[in-house]
Amino acid sequence: MSKVRKAIPKFKSEAEERAFWETHDSTGYVDWSAAQKVAFPNLKPSTKTISLRLPKHLLDSIKAAANARDVPYQSLIKVWLQEKLHSH
Repeated sequence: MSKVRKAIPKFKSEAEERAFWETHDSTGYVDWSAAQKVAFPNLKPSTKTISLRLPKHLLDSIKAAANARDVPYQSLIKVWLQEKLHSH
């Protein structure tokens, strides 16, 4: 037996919709058991710029390792941080 769902209201703006969903449980409006998984392969995660002070010798070593792998040193730092995070 299917459960009766509430109608999702029409919103005047994205901000109005966001405010609505912040205060309402979607299970009364959407049958999540019928949902299908999807992938967004081209979606890039948002990034935040940070400032990081490193000893010159450490940065030089990182740049040399990145150069040996033919990748930008910032990308190599991100890969190493991600690997270390997953190993813990």
